[in-house]
Amino acid sequence: MSEELLITDKERLNKVSSILVSQPEPSDPNSPYHKLAEKYNLQIDFRQFIEIDPVSTKEFRQQKVNILDHSAVIFTSRNAVDHFFKLAAETKVEIPADMKYFCISEQTANYLQKYIVIRKRKIFTGERTAADLLNVMKKHKKEKFLFPCSDIRKDDIPNFLDKNGYNWSEVIIYRTVASDLSDLEHVYYDILAFFSPSGIKSLFDNFPDFQQNKTRIAAFGPTTAKAVKDAGLILDIQAPLPNAPSMTGAIEMYIKQANNL
Repeated sequence: MSEELLITDKERLNKVSSILVSQPEPSDPNSPYHKLAEKYNLQIDFRQFIEIDPVSTKEFRQQKVNILDHSAVIFTSRNAVDHFFKLAAETKVEIPADMKYFCISEQTANYLQKYIVIRKRKIFTGERTAADLLNVMKKHKKEKFLFPCSDIRKDDIPNFLDKNGYNWSEVIIYRTVASDLSDLEHVYYDILAFFSPSGIKSLFDNFPDFQQNKTRIAAFGPTTAKAVKDAGLILDIQAPLPNAPSMTGAIEMYIKQANNL
């Protein structure tokens, strides 16, 4: 790292008193964010930067994808689970008992019990990432997969399916849109914490002339970090780190330096 960058980093290590997290507030009063706020006497606010809009049944049908033509469904989020079963109900499609489900994580798989009796179904689970899930899917190449997703999604799963000759279909079942953040126009925070490229897009959709100045930007995950840099912003805090696997852990490490603790 050059001396100039080191000086720039030091200049940005200003005291942190306020943080805006671009996600809904955790319902658990003992969440890591609440503990962080209490421990360092911080103001931590929460605001969802993106909203999820379901597609209509008309838009769904226009995609000409028949759920019952498929033997397996790929779920990468709870939003996908909710909107898939909602559309199935609205279009009067009864999901067969032998349908297989491939879920990106155990948390997503457990969420299926909101709609089906899990112990009677064939559910396959990755550990946490798309790469984990793809390793599981390699053993099931004969399935015809349905990938219900947002209009904004990563390319890793579709690229894998195409590259390896899988029989699969994609269907957009919800859209990710920017929330209205106009009431924040004149509000300043020391740190803005982002968790997806969509959050960065929402920031500039709401504030096209946004100037970072002394505001520190925190990003979770490599795709979010890339979106920060692509937008011409300075990435001050990146998570996960080997010694800080969570966003709160990475922010705490930064605060200890910035606040001289």
